[in-house]
Amino acid sequence: MEYVYAALLLHKLEQEVSEGNVKKVVAATGASVDDSKVKALVASLKGVDIASELENASLVAAAPAGGSGAHAEAKAEEKPKEEKKEAAAEGLSALFG
Repeated sequence: MEYVYAALLLHKLEQEVSEGNVKKVVAATGASVDDSKVKALVASLKGVDIASELENASLVAAAPAGGSGAHAEAKAEEKPKEEKKEAAAEGLSALFG
């Protein structure tokens, strides 16, 4: 999980998410660095627009929890879209361990 946090921190600071930078951030926390996990993370993030993915993840997390009649019907119609987003998020989480 620390590798994902390192990548998010680098993105937030507008730094390149590279093997060297991720290693430096993880090492700065005092944790031991696993080179294979760093390589896998950087490879999986190649070509990914992190800002867009974070925006999509925020939309799923910000969805209202529960509702009455009209909200429940609208929610039932939106489930296929949410399931696709959740499936994509699950796929990404599998990459990060």
